[in-house]
Amino acid sequence: MERLMELLGHPERRLKFIHVAGTNGKGSTCTYLSEIIHKCGYDVGLFTSPYIERYSNRIKYNGKDIPDNDLLDMVNLLKPVVDEVAASDYGQPTMFEVSTALAIVYFAKRSFPDYVVWETGLGGRLDSTNIVAPVATVITNVGHDHMEILGDTLAKVAEEKAGIIKNGVPVITAVEQPEAFEVIQRIAKERKSTLYKLDREFSFNLLSSRENEQKFDFTGPFRTVPGVTISLNGYHQNKNAAVALMTIEVLRQYYALIVEDEDLLEGFRAAAWPGRLEIVSEQPRILIDGAHNPEGAETLAQALRDVYPYRKLHFMMGMLSTKNHTGYLRHILPMVNTLILTEPDWHKKESAARLADLARTLLEELGPERAREVEVIVEPEWKKALELLRTRTEKEDLAVVSGTLYLIGDVRSWILNQSDSEKGW
Repeated sequence: MERLMELLGHPERRLKFIHVAGTNGKGSTCTYLSEIIHKCGYDVGLFTSPYIERYSNRIKYNGKDIPDNDLLDMVNLLKPVVDEVAASDYGQPTMFEVSTALAIVYFAKRSFPDYVVWETGLGGRLDSTNIVAPVATVITNVGHDHMEILGDTLAKVAEEKAGIIKNGVPVITAVEQPEAFEVIQRIAKERKSTLYKLDREFSFNLLSSRENEQKFDFTGPFRTVPGVTISLNGYHQNKNAAVALMTIEVLRQYYALIVEDEDLLEGFRAAAWPGRLEIVSEQPRILIDGAHNPEGAETLAQALRDVYPYRKLHFMMGMLSTKNHTGYLRHILPMVNTLILTEPDWHKKESAARLADLARTLLEELGPERAREVEVIVEPEWKKALELLRTRTEKEDLAVVSGTLYLIGDVRSWILNQSDSEKGW
């Protein structure tokens, strides 16, 4: 990445980045930030991953995907530089490195946003997004995901995510586990970065919660903001919103970001994040959610208890082979009436049959009665699995599709547009 940036004339140095890492909640926090900054009258770039339906979903300017002609121009600009690096001792840049460079070039040489909201791909310390020097750093949380790459303890995972902390750059976090927070606090102190922690320097008080509307009061070190309303569902979204609001407050304080409260509140209300606790069909009711690790499953289970009424719960899931399926299923199995196991259209997919075997074993642990109550169905083809889910979901029931975002993107595109998502690379 350093060599790519050098050959391109260091375009990353022309931009103001808000760098966001974390196990869960990165995308939602990023969408709050980009929506608010844009509502406040600034131009804003957004880089997230993976995409939901099209590759261009990754790179947005003022809420709109990078246009195809701009994408083509940026690829043509990058191609000789990537080829030069590939021919050197560095070797071939990865797909994600090329995508990261492409986003930087688009923002620095074509769209010129005032701020770029910049989501890490995986971890932080060695992530290709870590090439930037941000104006603010966010670490949403630390959980049990990508542990085969990032380390086998929460402290090790936290160490990787804390790798995005830069000297003197403020850090905003909602990390809760003592062993993970201790790492982040230590690294922030070493780098002389002011640390703002949820429930210490800032907090929120939930006032009300119903489907598609939650309201809270925010208290921070600089001021209070009453009556913040969000449309994203689940208790965890209040945490993500509070982290985003603290980040905006830091930008106001340190970088003179001009924020009118009316624009701030409108930004929170307008923020939407596809594929996360999103109702995509009313008849039957189908909810999609990209929970794919134990913490995500716990959050989903809490939302299903608190937000969505139903008589029976029919659950379809497909996972990648690298995930913690046992931890995920332990949160979901106590709630479901039907469990349909399928496979995402992706090369790292987990076998539906293996997931079913694991689910049956875990159901037996919950007791013979529970094992008899849950119908476990194996259907490797996701479109057939979706049709099964539809036919079983009656008027007062709720259908849920969850697991890897590669499955969620396909299902969302198929239900809303009757077309396949454009996965490609």
